[in-house]
Amino acid sequence: MLAERIIPEAVVSRIRADAFRMEAAGASTPALLEWIYEERLFKLFVPDELEGRMTPLPEAARIFERAAWADGSLGWLLAIGAGGGFFSATLPEAEAQRLFTDRRALIAGSGHPSGRAKRVPGGYVASGRWKYCSGSTFATFFTANCIIARDGAEDGEPEIRSFAFMPAQVAIERDWKAFGLQATESHTIVVRDVFVPDALTFDIRTEPRYDDPVYRYPFLPFAQVSFAPVVIGLGRRFLEEARELVLPRQAEWTASNPARFERALAAIASAAERLEAASAVFYETVDSTWAAYVGEGALAEEASMQVSLASCEAARTAVEAAHAAFPHLGMSVLMEDRPANKAWRDLHTAAQHSVLGETAQQAG
Repeated sequence: MLAERIIPEAVVSRIRADAFRMEAAGASTPALLEWIYEERLFKLFVPDELEGRMTPLPEAARIFERAAWADGSLGWLLAIGAGGGFFSATLPEAEAQRLFTDRRALIAGSGHPSGRAKRVPGGYVASGRWKYCSGSTFATFFTANCIIARDGAEDGEPEIRSFAFMPAQVAIERDWKAFGLQATESHTIVVRDVFVPDALTFDIRTEPRYDDPVYRYPFLPFAQVSFAPVVIGLGRRFLEEARELVLPRQAEWTASNPARFERALAAIASAAERLEAASAVFYETVDSTWAAYVGEGALAEEASMQVSLASCEAARTAVEAAHAAFPHLGMSVLMEDRPANKAWRDLHTAAQHSVLGETAQQAG
């Protein structure tokens, strides 16, 4: 499979060897970023014309899962970073060419409309503050949504527009203090009264300039199909590490409580079966609806709902599977320097994303 070719076991081993060092530093190593650039993994949804590595959404989902299984912060950064390629088809052509052909091209930003912008000759003056911008310190540019200020009455729906900001225009507040995904640098970004020319503003609802099917795929299920595999990969990693915690305790536990060891292994195996079943449904749904979408040119409403439900269910099952195994693992799992503990923390942080919650499931 493509995911295994891109992220082979040797790479997984190197990433895991550095995982706690990256967590302590709160950042990826330069070597890891260089590998991402070399493999163009932030460009999975960028067209060949812009030196991207265009990948069908179902294949990209499997890459995100394997990356998260290797390390949670890596999986998260790839899902977030690759997702920014969606905008390569909506930015004006000249600007897309300039911004995305950089081998290090990476967007950090937010879809929350927490900025304000005022129309001026040739563009806008924008100010705002956006939280949780993963990859903020090494992004080559930033995107964020602003509400456009109106003259006179504020009746009707507010106008929201997307803006691209250059690093020199952005202040980074290093406030990402989450207990998981600590190496994602998901800090707050701030802009204050910066001028943005018309050529660096866009609306993702406009007709995409490129023909690849991913650009016409609805944005909510696109996000769900990107983030659910991260949670699946972390759930699998946690259960694997849980088993590694239990196996060395066989003699000790059997001597004091003969049934404890077998109960723990049975709980882990049962949890893994549940996760595998939900994962299988997720990928079957994504594969079949994607094939129908490519063939028909549109994602049917029923198919969109199926994708949403399968994504949210897979993420929920990953968390529940971890919860089912956790009480059987003894005190060792509480130690922050254990891989199982890190996977637990990363899993719960990733699963907290709003697109995988109940409201997103209902909206899908």
